Amino acid sequence: MRILVTGGLGFIGVNLIAALRRRPGAEIRVLDNGRAGNYQLPFGDPRIQIRLGDILNPTVVEEAMAGADVVVHLAAETGIVESVRVPRKSLQVNVEGTLNLLEAARAQGIKRFVFASSNAAVGAHEPPLDESKVPAPVSPYGAGKAAGEALVAAYARAYRLGTVSLRFSNVYGPYSQHKGSVIATFFQSALGEGSLTIHGNGSQTRDFLFVDDLNEAICLAMERAEPGSVFQIASGVETPISVVADKIRRLVEADLGIRILVRHSEARIGDVSRNFSSIAQARARLGFAPRIPLDEGLRRTWQWFKRVGLAQAPRMGGVSYGAE
Repeated sequence: MRILVTGGLGFIGVNLIAALRRRPGAEIRVLDNGRAGNYQLPFGDPRIQIRLGDILNPTVVEEAMAGADVVVHLAAETGIVESVRVPRKSLQVNVEGTLNLLEAARAQGIKRFVFASSNAAVGAHEPPLDESKVPAPVSPYGAGKAAGEALVAAYARAYRLGTVSLRFSNVYGPYSQHKGSVIATFFQSALGEGSLTIHGNGSQTRDFLFVDDLNEAICLAMERAEPGSVFQIASGVETPISVVADKIRRLVEADLGIRILVRHSEARIGDVSRNFSSIAQARARLGFAPRIPLDEGLRRTWQWFKRVGLAQAPRMGGVSYGAE
């Protein structure tokens, strides 16, 4: 099977490729602009090809997709706060880029197209979020993902393309050193500054999914999902940000023997107060069953950050509580 992964040098992409390369007969091609990820994959394998290029360039997309059987579309502008500040850039990449990929997939007869959506596409609904909720995004990032879902569904029905949208919750794990997501930023801050900063009072909740469980969901969607379908991919567990901060504080303090300060700053525009998902449909139709509880996932993520994460981490502009 020949698989194209867009955004394959990013956090999720690198972890996904590590999982895909264990599949017999898999040949993997990466399309990435090289601006925000892991510039070298953490393993050498002649079955993996890396092409630097932008999904906003239709010619680059067509060339990268040539001969592929499956596309996993991860490439995106992911920052919720940044999308509020610069909406045009977020929407161009997340809508026009997705359209370029769908057009190339249609022309080349791709068998399966897996689109990385987000809970941000669903937006302002009382949780748990499920597939029946009408999208009501509260940020340009969420609007772009909702538009991407609509395009993916339209191409399944109009062109019989084997598309599926997966709404990721807050994904965390190794190789997330460049992310502005909450867990990655908390670990970077704990290591680099000896403190954690929570925006707001910390009562806001999210649904945290370890990246290995996400990879399993992507592989299941490649094999089992009906064309045009949408799935919530999450742990199904609601966790307050303050609880995550305390778990990370205790983990780092116990391991390093230092004191970690927890600070609070103003709440930010575009953050929803509660967010978690029902994964009943993914369980029933894909056989998806998350296996890594939060404490174990945090321990694994901490071990990676302690070993290599801080040395590779750029300075972050701030923590994002978005579903990424």
